[in-house]
Amino acid sequence: MAVQEPITGFAVAVVREDGRWRCSALDAAALGELDATITELRKLRSTGAVFALLAVDDEFFVIVRPGPRGPSLLLSDAAAGLDYDIAADVLDLLRADPPDPEDESIWPEGDLDVLADLGMPGDELEVVVGDVDLYPDEQLQMIAQRCGFDGEFAALLDEL
Repeated sequence: MAVQEPITGFAVAVVREDGRWRCSALDAAALGELDATITELRKLRSTGAVFALLAVDDEFFVIVRPGPRGPSLLLSDAAAGLDYDIAADVLDLLRADPPDPEDESIWPEGDLDVLADLGMPGDELEVVVGDVDLYPDEQLQMIAQRCGFDGEFAALLDEL
């Protein structure tokens, strides 16, 4: 089930507090394990919104937003659960079955309204997720732009 090669990509924490956005890199372990991502996010004490954007191996992305009743999650491609531990962890937490390995279709799993209160309604997020011609980092850049933190997001990615 686990990918043997090192996982590439990025994990970014996004915080909105007092009307201002802040983006910071999460530890590389966040790309491989959902618990590590959630633990890192919980360390970021904030009265505003806190969530993570993970782009994994140019294959898929995950949005993780901790909440009092557990995290809200969105996995851009449910089939990633067949090959990546973090995607399998997301499916487990969502109580969603992994797709049939023979099924070639791509569909998201989780909460499409995860960022609705921040300016990215679920129907628009679904359009972004459904654009299979875009890489995950490009999809996440579109999400950042729609929510209003694209400058901070792009600046951090340039540093990584």
